Amino acid sequence: MTIGIMAALHGEIAELIEKITQQSQSQVRKIGMRDYYVGELEGQSCVVVLARCGKVAAAATTVSLIREFGVSEIIFSGLAGGLAKHVEVGDVVVADRLIQHDVDSRPFFPQHEIPMLGITEFPVQQSLHEELQNATRHFFEHDLTKKISAEKLVQFGLKNPKLHVGMIASGDQFIGSEKELTRLQEVLPAALAVEMEGAAVAQICYEYDVPCAILRTISDRADATAHMDFYQFLTTIASHYSTEILLRFLAQRNFC
Repeated sequence: MTIGIMAALHGEIAELIEKITQQSQSQVRKIGMRDYYVGELEGQSCVVVLARCGKVAAAATTVSLIREFGVSEIIFSGLAGGLAKHVEVGDVVVADRLIQHDVDSRPFFPQHEIPMLGITEFPVQQSLHEELQNATRHFFEHDLTKKISAEKLVQFGLKNPKLHVGMIASGDQFIGSEKELTRLQEVLPAALAVEMEGAAVAQICYEYDVPCAILRTISDRADATAHMDFYQFLTTIASHYSTEILLRFLAQRNFC
């Protein structure tokens, strides 16, 4: 079993790439302007790759993971904007389903339905997202204050980060205004977070019958403040979230 691990930004998986490249038996394959790092993490065979931002980039990378490396599962980890009012900066959202909020082929197909597939929401495999939930809970309970300083937690107002499970919406646009936030909340009231890749990964995995799961750290509220301290949050907060949760996710498989 080989697990594909993807992210849109280098900081989200930089530590995982470093861990793989330090192994004497690791390999790097370049396909379509992307480097695929092949090796082991926590005793699990993995391929780690920077997909880059957006649905097209994510879909292309997912196809390569499936066809070129034969991965049996795919995990995407990265940042997202909080959409639901109770989802705050520093929280984690694990998707149970995903939707492409910018797909609209009306009047030929219903809004958000993917033409020719007849599907609006793409579910993720329950066992995978439950494993990610367990890894996230462990991180919050045991590792959060060890990996992130009290000063940084206070700086970003991370008093009691929470885990949420539900719908994530994806689209090829950065949501950074109150107007767009309100529009998405009205159109997709069940969506917890918004990002730019997850639903594309889920669609490809659906078409190839490969299990996938999506993990998102909330970096902003998808409003006019969304651009504030984004990269500082990525390097000092989200990178630790992603690394530690994914390593715990992989390690716990040794006990199954």
